[in-house]
Amino acid sequence: MTKPHDASDDLLDILDALDELIATARSMPMSASAIVNRDAALDLIDRARRSVPTAIHRAQAIVADADAVLARSHDEAERIVVHAHEEAEQIVAGENIVRMSNDRADEIIAAAEERASSLRRGADEYSDRSLATLEAEIAKISEQIRSGREVLASRRGAWDGIIGGQADSADSQRSSW
Repeated sequence: MTKPHDASDDLLDILDALDELIATARSMPMSASAIVNRDAALDLIDRARRSVPTAIHRAQAIVADADAVLARSHDEAERIVVHAHEEAEQIVAGENIVRMSNDRADEIIAAAEERASSLRRGADEYSDRSLATLEAEIAKISEQIRSGREVLASRRGAWDGIIGGQADSADSQRSSW
C-alpha cells in the first residue's frame, strides 16, 4: 500500500496517499473515528516531512526563475520605453524640421509676393509717368498740327481770295473784251 521511501517524492502524491489511507480506513461503530494502520500513516507523514525541504527548494527555484523572468521582462519593458521615447523624439524633431521648413517657405513666399507687389507698383508708376509724358508730347504735337492746319487754312483763304480775285479780274477783263 505504501511506496518505498524516496526523498524526491512529490508532496502532493504523499498527501493523496494519506488521504486514501484515511478514506479507506475501517470506521469505528457509532463514532467519527477510524482505525488507521499506524505504521503506514507514520511512514506517509515521515515521507511528507522529508519531501517538504525538496518542495521548498523546488518552490524557491521556481520563484527565482520567476524573478529572473520578471527582471528580464522589466529590462525589456524599460528598453522598449527608451526606444519609444527615442522614436518619439525623432518624430517630434522631424515635425519641428517640417514646421520650421514650412515657416521658412511661408516667409520666402511672403517676401516674394511683397517684392512682386513692389515691382508691380514700380512698373505701374513708371508706365503712368511714361504715358503722361507721351500724352503731353502728343498734346504738344496735336497743338502744333492744329496750328499748322490753321496756318494752312488761313493761307488757303488768302489764296482763295487771291485766286478768286484774279478770277474776278480775269472775268472782268474777259467781259470787257
